[in-house]
Amino acid sequence: MNTPSPPDFALASADRMTGYVQTLGRGPGRGRALTRDETRDAFAIMLAGDADPHQVGALLMLLRYRGEGVAEMTGVVEAIRADAGIDTASPVAVDLDWPSYGSGKTRGAPWFLLAALALARGGVAVVMHGSNEFSHGIAVADALGALEIPIAGDLGAARAQIARDRFAYLPLAALSPGADQLLNLRRILGLRSPVNTAGRLLNPLNAPASIDGVFHPPYIDLHLGVAAALDRGRLLVIKGSGGEAERNPLKPLTAHLWRRGFGRSELTLPAIDPGLRLDETKRLSVVELAAIWRGEQNDPGAVATVVGTVSAALLAIGRVEGPDAAMAHAAAIWENRHGG
Repeated sequence: MNTPSPPDFALASADRMTGYVQTLGRGPGRGRALTRDETRDAFAIMLAGDADPHQVGALLMLLRYRGEGVAEMTGVVEAIRADAGIDTASPVAVDLDWPSYGSGKTRGAPWFLLAALALARGGVAVVMHGSNEFSHGIAVADALGALEIPIAGDLGAARAQIARDRFAYLPLAALSPGADQLLNLRRILGLRSPVNTAGRLLNPLNAPASIDGVFHPPYIDLHLGVAAALDRGRLLVIKGSGGEAERNPLKPLTAHLWRRGFGRSELTLPAIDPGLRLDETKRLSVVELAAIWRGEQNDPGAVATVVGTVSAALLAIGRVEGPDAAMAHAAAIWENRHGG
């Protein structure tokens, strides 16, 4: 078996991009996946604006068609982190990384956001980041507006908000405008690209733990594989509502955990309340969501979703042992979110 040659950095950016497109698209039996170094270089070129638009579209769709491997996705994540200056950012005390890039048709109100805010009130520092440009539900940014919580404009602002409030939301457009532009090519290409997955794995403040939601179960192995390749501390991946890290209280859930030094394991989380009625077709407004957060409006299904999601986050950071302890702690966090 021939080992792929490393990228020839002496070649011009456009020529290297041509080579990467050729490598992926030569056809059955001739094309191959890109290496980690090749993918990192290709995305660095695109993020710098040095690739021809035709090359960008071709490479993104070839990766989509072939299916991104762990090495390729690791290279994409490394390129975006470098573009965003994540690796050189000043350290900040943050406990949990929480990406939000879901865009499934089943996604409604962002109950996971209330879970993250409750955790912050309970002493867990959470950084949330993402893009809801293609969401069918309430965008995180809109919900934060109704809650009168500011949105971070850059990494520095996110660090300051974490230090002050133990919560920050950083849009992908503020973190890496180039990556956001690549993600938004979905409007033209009609399909998601590797950026949708890479965004979930960026961990912009280098938190020791992450919680991640996927819509399609085959992506679970990809996410865990990238966490291993990047030597991340902890990553909990679940199949969540609309592709978000959010639990459905009516159903049991298998959570997939990566831990440095221990590898992969699975946790079975029982249904919270199988008899509960959830009206998934109801579209709540941001006003109603804010009222539930403030305790002015009661919605048992929403509260069960939030508490269940808090319990998964507690397992992600390793604060509790087992689902029962996680649920008990989560219920207390929600009950005391306003200092009660």
